[in-house]
Amino acid sequence: MLDGEEKKTHRPLRSAVPPADGPSAGPAAAAAGPEVTGAAAAPGDGTTGPGVTPEANVQGGATDPKDGSTADPKGDGDDPATGTDAPGAGDSGDATAPATGRRRRIPFAHAVRLPPPRQTARAAVTATRAWSRRPSGRLVLPGLFLLVLVTVTALVGALLVPATVRTPRPAAQADPTGPATGWPDSGPSALTPGVPTGPVGGMTPPPGQFPGGPVAGRPADALAGWAQQTAQKLGIPVVAVQAYGYAELVLRNTTPSCGLTWTTLAAIGYVESRHGAANGAVLGADGQALPKIIGDPLDGQGGRMRIADTDRGVMDGDLVYDRAVGPMQFIPTTWQEIGADADNDGQKNPHDLDDAALAAGNYLCKGGRNLTIPGDWWNAILSYNDVRRYAQDVFDTANRYGVASRT
Repeated sequence: MLDGEEKKTHRPLRSAVPPADGPSAGPAAAAAGPEVTGAAAAPGDGTTGPGVTPEANVQGGATDPKDGSTADPKGDGDDPATGTDAPGAGDSGDATAPATGRRRRIPFAHAVRLPPPRQTARAAVTATRAWSRRPSGRLVLPGLFLLVLVTVTALVGALLVPATVRTPRPAAQADPTGPATGWPDSGPSALTPGVPTGPVGGMTPPPGQFPGGPVAGRPADALAGWAQQTAQKLGIPVVAVQAYGYAELVLRNTTPSCGLTWTTLAAIGYVESRHGAANGAVLGADGQALPKIIGDPLDGQGGRMRIADTDRGVMDGDLVYDRAVGPMQFIPTTWQEIGADADNDGQKNPHDLDDAALAAGNYLCKGGRNLTIPGDWWNAILSYNDVRRYAQDVFDTANRYGVASRT
């Protein structure tokens, strides 16, 4: 209470400090409040704005109800003893001016900064490692690892297994004499029009003398007329021509898709044993070559394969290594698989050219080969004896026989 009337003092307007309504405030200062349009007092100079009495400035703080002292309601630096603002207080400046300060840049939503790839990878590894220690990770990770392992194994197997499948063991073994060059791109029947592709020598087999009908004696004897004429042209024993021709006719019935011709068998017989005449042997009228033709031991020497004994010497008389036997030079394991009885004597004899020629034809036609296709023809000969020079010699001889038989 001043001068007998109630007055309400009002401090100059400050941003962030609301006016205090103390118990001793009077209405006089409230009327003066709206007149403050200028700048507030400078920090620390003790002046007030227009229309505000010093008493109003002194009593600007709120009165403590306990001891009657005034206190700064914000605690922002007003000196209660002098009624002035302490230096550094936030009540200076124009009351209507906007607050000043450092500008803050607000990033846009699309301007999000991504962490570096290395940091992302490290975080992913850390998260995966932590997850692997949990029960779910311990169950799932081994399953994923096994799935990846099985997939990789299947892919590698699909690529490598076909390339590493063991090639069939040759049916015969001959000494290599050097590599051949300039291989033709086709089989002999494709290069030489004279190689027969139909019935042997254009002959039709007599009825009842070939597979499918009753046979008496040596079936190949039915080809005696044709064999006599052909043997004179080629210089081959008649018995040998009969054996080769009969083997073609049998295979034409049993394996028609093979397309094997007698000239190929005759060429193999010539290269292997000169048609049963190797080592001083003589080809008899029954087709047997005597004395028996036994090849060199397959001991890995001189370019030969190394094959330990498999028949306990039953076929070749050797208890240490296997040997090729007979006029078509079969090794024991191959003969046990592919041997045939072509002369109806109840025996599969590798020293009998009738049996050996038919067995050689069965071997060449294995695996669904079509010997009218050049690639299949060459593969068949190399499967019989995997030597380049050998295959070339068979090709040249078959070609020569084909041409000569057509003249």
